[in-house]
Amino acid sequence: MQITMFDGTKRFKIDKPIRLISLFSGYDSQFFSLKYLGANVKSWRTCEWAIKSIQALKDAHFKDDNTDYSQGLSDWGIFEQLYKCGISANYNEPMTYEQIKRLGIVKARQIFSNIIATRNMVNIQQVHAEDLGIEETDKYCYVMTYSFPCQDLSLAGKGAGMEKGSGTRSGMLWEVERILDELSGYIPHRHKPINPRIHSMTPYVDWYQKADTTKLPQVLLMENVPEVIGTNNIKHFAKWLEKLESLGYHCYWQVLNAKDYGVPQNRERCFMVSVLGDYYYEFPRPIKLEHRLKDLLEDEVDEKYYLSDRIVNYYQNHSKDAEKQGNGFRFAPIENCDVVAKTITTRAGSRMDDNFIKITNGKTKVIKNLKTKLCNELIKSNRVQEYDVIRHSYSTSRMENMYIQNQTNHDCSPTLDTRCDCLGVVKDYRIRKLTPKECFRLMGVKDQDFENIAQNQSNASLYHLAGDSIVVDVLMEIFKQML
Repeated sequence: MQITMFDGTKRFKIDKPIRLISLFSGYDSQFFSLKYLGANVKSWRTCEWAIKSIQALKDAHFKDDNTDYSQGLSDWGIFEQLYKCGISANYNEPMTYEQIKRLGIVKARQIFSNIIATRNMVNIQQVHAEDLGIEETDKYCYVMTYSFPCQDLSLAGKGAGMEKGSGTRSGMLWEVERILDELSGYIPHRHKPINPRIHSMTPYVDWYQKADTTKLPQVLLMENVPEVIGTNNIKHFAKWLEKLESLGYHCYWQVLNAKDYGVPQNRERCFMVSVLGDYYYEFPRPIKLEHRLKDLLEDEVDEKYYLSDRIVNYYQNHSKDAEKQGNGFRFAPIENCDVVAKTITTRAGSRMDDNFIKITNGKTKVIKNLKTKLCNELIKSNRVQEYDVIRHSYSTSRMENMYIQNQTNHDCSPTLDTRCDCLGVVKDYRIRKLTPKECFRLMGVKDQDFENIAQNQSNASLYHLAGDSIVVDVLMEIFKQML
């Protein structure tokens, strides 16, 4: 664990009703964690611009609010409002006016009502201090969370970083700085230097007026990938710490792994708790993992999730010739079966659909895609055990290099990401995708809450929402230290 230069002298405890402000909300795991703990909490403000996540927020936490907030507004007025809000369809950029119009007025009115129902500030670049509604800090504890985009920090990304002024997605961190400055009145003023020739390398000089801490959230909670404190980003992280300390926060950060806090997922994330005032905070100690991956799997799933054939149907002579060896099955060669002639690859956009050809009595037939063939071969060749997890993809080259993801940590899932539908698990000696419900279980979301979120989402959206979120159980342990 790391601490700031000057530690607080009193242990921080929340003794007031909590008003939660979630920036970069997603479906708001933070609120789930406080609700599951039984805390006196209200979702005070959210900030999420992605249409699918806005719908998930509504269905997860405000499902009883079915008010049509678009009444009284013209069709043109609805399109204009959504354009000004800065909603996004792809999580990366705001939609154009024409793109919003193509949603159709029914969908546009639904999105508008969802925004109002969830108290959503939408695009963080347009959020200002007064939008947070912070008042009576003597009566309420305001907790503001900010899980800013990790794409430019993570090892899977392009490493563009989070430097202030860089314009990267991870650079959205500095919008949080701007908001805190506005809240506190700690506004930078820029002056020209007395002698531009002497000060050519610093054409402007910054100075700040004293901050008013009565308008600031008492607790800030950051979550991001471990690379946020890695070699490439540590100097920018240090600059962020310096800023928070100048506002009166004591900051404590640590990399926590979900498998150490009750969830069988090998998922490391860096958390930072910043407490306003002369207080200190201690991160929770690891707890024994009582649940294994197989405990979270559904008993019955739809056939559409399976990547490999039913063994009894695919391999001839199964019942007679198959013999159990170790933790897997080995099957006798398929007699009278024609060889695979070649692989046909067709390209449709960025997705690769790979098939193999079976020749029977001189007739050629495309029978299965390459992914199915390779999954069958993993089972047939004894390369996987029950509950192993493999990573597959639509890329031929990656499929040919299929590997077992969690041999060293057999009871846990690997880290879920926004493409967690590319994770397959061996169950009943077949390989299938993890289902959306299983992914949400691995993120600590209870089944009923998953059902609420899932009612207006495609499977692809559900996988993205799960992988882009925070494990609820880890958040619960973090918040327990304050309650």
